[in-house]
Amino acid sequence: MKRRAGASEKKEAKKQKLLEELGESWLPYLTPRDAEFHQLWKTRYSKLFLRKADKIPQELHHIVQEAFLTLQKHDCFFQDLVRIKGKDFLTPVSRILIGNPGCTYKYLNTRLFTVPWPMEDYEIKYCHPELFAACKALIKLNDYLNVEAVQALQEQNLSETKETENTAVTDREQDFYTSIKGSLSEVQNSLYTPRNDCTSLKYRTSYNLTLLNYMDPLQMPYLKQEPYFGMGNMAVSWHHDENLIERSTVAVYSYSSEGSASDKVNEQYLEGRDPADWHVGLKVAWDIKTPGLAIPLRPGDCYFMLDDLNMTHQHCVLAGFQPRFSSTHRVAECSAGTLEYIFGQCEVALQNLEVDSDSAALSLKSLEVQVVKEVEGIHNEVEFEWLRQFWFQGQRYRKCTDWWFEPMAKLEEFWKKMEFMTSLVLCEVGKGNGTMEQRNEIISCFLPLLIERQELRKEWTASDLSKSLIHMIYINRLLPYTSLYLIKASARCLE
Repeated sequence: MKRRAGASEKKEAKKQKLLEELGESWLPYLTPRDAEFHQLWKTRYSKLFLRKADKIPQELHHIVQEAFLTLQKHDCFFQDLVRIKGKDFLTPVSRILIGNPGCTYKYLNTRLFTVPWPMEDYEIKYCHPELFAACKALIKLNDYLNVEAVQALQEQNLSETKETENTAVTDREQDFYTSIKGSLSEVQNSLYTPRNDCTSLKYRTSYNLTLLNYMDPLQMPYLKQEPYFGMGNMAVSWHHDENLIERSTVAVYSYSSEGSASDKVNEQYLEGRDPADWHVGLKVAWDIKTPGLAIPLRPGDCYFMLDDLNMTHQHCVLAGFQPRFSSTHRVAECSAGTLEYIFGQCEVALQNLEVDSDSAALSLKSLEVQVVKEVEGIHNEVEFEWLRQFWFQGQRYRKCTDWWFEPMAKLEEFWKKMEFMTSLVLCEVGKGNGTMEQRNEIISCFLPLLIERQELRKEWTASDLSKSLIHMIYINRLLPYTSLYLIKASARCLE
């Protein structure tokens, strides 16, 4: 699958337009020291729910914070190499993905593979007993946040229902009872019935993974400055979280060590947020009229982005002075991001490969255009969405578990068979069987996929990503020439 720049280009255009409108000025934002802070939160940011640390069980705090320190002790946090605007960057934040076995999560063109947390029916061997305990603690946190998220959504729906009813009472004084009753019924049916459905709430809060983050701001030579409000140093820039189930909740557990007295800025002279404390920043997406919010995060605080907040608003993480861990629990959209899915795709592709029972010779069952096109599309998906994505970062997983290596070896075997199937297509066409029209039709669908494969291999080879592709170096150095030969041969068949 090609790396798509369309969305990022649109986002950059919006950003530049917004900065042009601002000129030299800053947009206003509020902190808890501002009198209007809570009213603004209630009216424009009501779907951001904060659960303060003292409302969370102490036992849970203990095991989760111990898990963070354990993962750090075993060097399990890594900076991700991501692609933005055609260039490769290391993220300032170090991360690790933990979650359901076989799940992946993709952001900024990089696919992360879960270190599996303990689940029934899965045999998972961890490299150290402490890592097992850490992953077990995180699935306990996951279960807790799931319950809290459902409750928060129910409370939010109840609050919105009461507000609607109060509005209806006021309107009733101004209009006829029957017309208001009818319109209120329509509003309630359209807005609240689906969201009050228990199954829907559970679906949108059933977190299947958590992306853990760690950063020590004092170890960073440079951090970006927040560009719109003048909020100071950012650990994570403004964004919407990617690759999530629509309207699903994101839950974040934040932990930073308390700063010393000398770290604190004298509040008497401070304008805006306290730079010593970590904050989550919120703004309405591409809106210059609504003030932003900067909400301080104390050690052990949790916040929830409910319902469609992640779609309508953007958030950033504002760096404090102390090192910080966070566990960001998500309902990742995994329809095309699990081992079960990609093995199913391989099964579909390899159904077109026939093995002679006597000679063990391999041949293709069908040369139908749609069959060839589907197989070659899956071929590209396996190589560029899975094998290359895994092996350029795969060695990191050995620090935690070897769980992924067996299925990835199996996936490589499937890929090798698909490479052979590609050569079989060309051989069959080259034999001259069938009419010229049939041959041209096959090549016309076959050639674009080969060209795409060749271009992506060049891109990976030229990219900084390829420097870590030691395991698949033979793909980078040999197969591009094989593909080039196939492309030229295919083109000649069309002449």
